[in-house]
This record gives sequence, structure tokens and C-alpha cells, in this order.
Amino acid sequence: MRLGVLDIGSNTVHLLAVDAEPAARPDPAADVGSTVRLMRYLDDDGAINAEGIETLGLAVRKAVKAAGKLGVEEMVGLATSAIREAANGPEVLAHLSELAGVELRVLSGKQEAELTFLAARRWHGWAAGRLLVLDIGGGSLEIAAGLDERPEYAVSVPLGAGRLTRRFLHSDPPSEKEVDALKAYVKKTLAEVADDLAELPPPDHVVATSKTFRSLARLAGQQVAVVGPEERRRMRLADLADWTPRLAKIPAEQRMELPGITPERTYQIVAGAIVAQRAMKALGVEELEICPWALREGVLLRRLDQLAPAS
Repeated sequence: MRLGVLDIGSNTVHLLAVDAEPAARPDPAADVGSTVRLMRYLDDDGAINAEGIETLGLAVRKAVKAAGKLGVEEMVGLATSAIREAANGPEVLAHLSELAGVELRVLSGKQEAELTFLAARRWHGWAAGRLLVLDIGGGSLEIAAGLDERPEYAVSVPLGAGRLTRRFLHSDPPSEKEVDALKAYVKKTLAEVADDLAELPPPDHVVATSKTFRSLARLAGQQVAVVGPEERRRMRLADLADWTPRLAKIPAEQRMELPGITPERTYQIVAGAIVAQRAMKALGVEELEICPWALREGVLLRRLDQLAPAS
């Protein structure tokens, strides 16, 4: 059957369509996305303004139209941190659900971390041992760790690249004072997470998901030879630490000339790089691997598990 996930995130509205059956590997059919950068549309009270609601509505209509053309038989709708935390989130969610024709489920940060971890576990398999999974979104950073398909530890912290850009990086390129303030905030926010993870056994394999990490790995990482068509990359902390201050000195328009830095990410890639670098340092990660599966795949896998017949 053809399943779809409509994901309303902080940066994009995304439709992922796959051909899938229980106990089978999902086969991607299409990936349709619209950049919204929702943090731009928050007013001083934390509500999504009229322009933002209209932008979201257009993106949802585009995704629904694409789902119809692709023959999606069942669609799962979800919304993440930007909608979850908006002052008018419930009203916006009801409006978008009506446009989508499906009920949009608001995920908690912990649920985001757990579903992303599930996707990484299925992708890397049991041979990867204990996993530590990092995911930088527009509004939050998800971190999860464990040995099984459900992580022993899962947390979401307000360290999304879009959120931090809006709060700290007002200049283009950002000033040294702005960068220093952001670094201090990230370090402080990660301190408790680092203490919690120090109580667990160390991971055997560290992986990162999300467009931000993929962009950074194309810039600062190395491609890995693997079986199959998917590009795989690893990234070392030392290489990221070398690139981060350089990124901060380049204007946003010029960053698009760098490998891996797309137009929709260029304005927030500095904040994303600072979060990635500080997270790797705080958690004692010298190298990580980019995982091509993330939250949307986790949602699909969980739905397929629910459709599987009882043995």
C-alpha cells in the first residue's frame, strides 16, 4: 500500500510517500516539501501571525494535492515544536487539519526523539550496538540513546537552528558578541543532558539525522563507501570545529556557494553548526555518521508495526 506522512515542522511542510507493507522495507515513492521557516512568523506573544498561517495553508494544500496525484491510500499527519509551542497552536492546528483532511497529531519533544531513534535503529540494525542519536530541527534538538528500539533516554531541548537564529543572531554575518552569547546558552542548556547521558553506558555508534546535520556533513565531513545507492557521510568534531567559525564570518547569501548549504538552510546554518559542535563536544562525540532516516520514517515504521497481523 502507499502510505504518506504529512509533517508540519518548524522549517518545512513535508510529504513523504512510500510503498510499504508490514515487515518489509519501505520503498520511497516521493518526497515533496515546501520551505516555510515558521519562526519568521511568530509575533511578540509567540503566536503564528496571519501571513504565517496563510503560508502554512498553501504548503498543506500543495502536499495534499501531491498526495492525491501520487495515489496515497493512507496519510498520517503530524506537527512538531513550532505548532506545539505557538500561543495559537490549537487554532492553527484545527485549521490545517481541515485543509489536510486528516487529523494532525502534535508530537511531544520526547515522542519526536523516540520515533527518530526508532528510524535510526531500523536503518543501522542491531549490529550497531548502543546508539546515540542527535537530530537538529528548526525549533528543537532531539537526543536519544539506548540498545533496543525504544531508547532508554530521550529528550528534546529548545536548541533548534531556526529558534536560535531568531533569538541570538540578528546581524548578517552575526557579530562576535552574538555568537558568544549563543555558545554560552547552548553550553548551559546541554549541561544537564550531558550529566544524564554520563550515567548510561557509552554508545557504540553515534548517528545524526536532519537536514542541518546532512548539510554540515557535506561541508565538513567525508563520504563513506557503502553498498547501495544512498550517500553516506561521517563527520568529525575536529572538522566541524574548523568550519563553524568560518561559517559565522560569511554572509548568508555567500554561504549558498558552499557545498551542502542550500538556500532554505543558509540563514540558520550558523546556529545549526554551533549547536552540532557544542552537542558533540558536550557529549564526548569525536565522530558521527549521518543516518538518512529520521522522524518521518520513524512515524511510518510505527504505523506499519500497528498494521502488522498478530502472530
